[in-house]
Formats: sequence, structure tokens, C-alpha cells
Amino acid sequence: MFRKLYLSPFGIFISLILRMIAVFYKNFMVYGFSNKVDGKFYKRTRIASDVKLIFKNKIDIKDNVWVGYHCLLDGIGGITIEKGVNIASHCCVYSHSSQNSIRLLGEKFIEIPAEDRIGYILEPVKIGEYTFVGTSSVILPGTTIGRACVVGAGSVVKGAFPDYSIIVGNPATIVGDTRKVDEKLFQEGIEFKHYYDKSLLEGFNKN
Repeated sequence: MFRKLYLSPFGIFISLILRMIAVFYKNFMVYGFSNKVDGKFYKRTRIASDVKLIFKNKIDIKDNVWVGYHCLLDGIGGITIEKGVNIASHCCVYSHSSQNSIRLLGEKFIEIPAEDRIGYILEPVKIGEYTFVGTSSVILPGTTIGRACVVGAGSVVKGAFPDYSIIVGNPATIVGDTRKVDEKLFQEGIEFKHYYDKSLLEGFNKN
């Protein structure tokens, strides 16, 4: 009943009420996200009430995204999370780092605006559609992860990773291809009625 009501035109008001309740109540999943980057409301996106969004106006989250409990999204350098992404609990996504500037600036660090700090790293992060990020993973500034990737639990990810990558470790490396995983499931008879990319099914059928 709640799901039907939420998906009706009243959904945006329900989301606002849930956000207000989240301030006073224990952690729970909040449906709906007001995207400050494109000005749209994404009804099917779900973000846990305790997720910390820093510089929300620079965090571009699309529809059907799920962000689990105790996550941190640092948007100061810009974050793009495309549709269908799942981010498990206890993950951090960073788009800045002061690892060098704190030494270079010493006591003056706090007095200088972030964009003017010597050695300050300010680089955007992008996570492609239908990618899964496993629990306790850390995604570092300047990282681009392609569509339909899987990031293994506890991975520390830095760099550019192409579509369909299976990414594991610290530092994270590519260890596989999600298309091969899906093709095996297809051959085993798993139902692909709602598969995210119908064009890939043609290739599976030919093999």
C-alpha cells in the first residue's frame, strides 16, 4: 500500500516528511532524492537517513540509485552517480584530499579557501549506471567507474575503470568482466525478463 501511494503524485511530499522524521528518529531508508544539480526529483532513488552528503549541490544522483547506511559522499569536487547504482553500507566516496596541502600550508591551511590551497586535490568522481559498490569500499578523488561494474567489498578504488569491470583489492585492480558472469547465469536458465541491457542478450543467445 505504501509503495503504491509513494509512487503516486504524492510521493514527493512523502519523501519530504520522511526526511523530517529522519532528523529525530532512528536510521531508516528514505525514498526519493531532490537532485540539486539538474533540479529534478528522482522518486525511485533510496538513500539511508544517516548518509552524509557533503556539498549536496555538487552531488548528481540519478534515478533507481540505492545508498546504504553509514555512507559518506563528499561532493566538494563533484560526484556523479548514474541510474541503477547500488552503494552498500559503510562506503566513502571522496572528491577531494588535503594529504599534501596540510604540510605545505601548515598553520595557514584553515585560513585559505579550499580552491586556493597549494597541493589540494579536487577531482570529480563518476560511477556508471547499474554498478554495484560493495560494503566498506573507498572511492578516491578522480576515479571513474564504468557502467555495470562490480566493486568488491573493502576495495580502495583510484583511477579509471572501463564498463563491465569486476574491481577488487587495495589498491583495486580489474579481476573479471560482469558480462561473463551474466552470460553464465543466462545459460543456466536464470530469467532475464528485466535485464538492464537488452542488446547484450542478443550476444548471449548467439553463444
